[in-house]
Amino acid sequence: MTLRILSVIAVVFGLLTLKAGGSVISNIGSARQVEGNFVPFVVWFNFLSGFFYIAAGIGLWLQRRWAVTLSIALVISISITYIVFGIHVLNGGPYEMRTVYAMALRTLVWGVISMVSYKQIMRHPR
Repeated sequence: MTLRILSVIAVVFGLLTLKAGGSVISNIGSARQVEGNFVPFVVWFNFLSGFFYIAAGIGLWLQRRWAVTLSIALVISISITYIVFGIHVLNGGPYEMRTVYAMALRTLVWGVISMVSYKQIMRHPR
């Protein structure tokens, strides 16, 4: 049951990520102005990862082992992007505080999804 809930969260998170990132990248409406000092590589990473969030969510719903591997790859790539973003900030690069929070949330969400899916699919397969 927990894995089903997390898989739905992953898909919804992916759809929201695609909408938010796509709006900024495409400059739809006033998305770029609202975002302020957005960091392009973070926006592009998040946008592209949205497709993988959806794929992982579907795979987890179906309890596929590859989805666990994808979830682990996502938390690792998000963490690396977060570190590179931190270096950008430490070097005086412009940023918005909400990016710090959003990256922390992504890391936490995919960390939890990875751990739960690993325990439920890899360690205790049906």
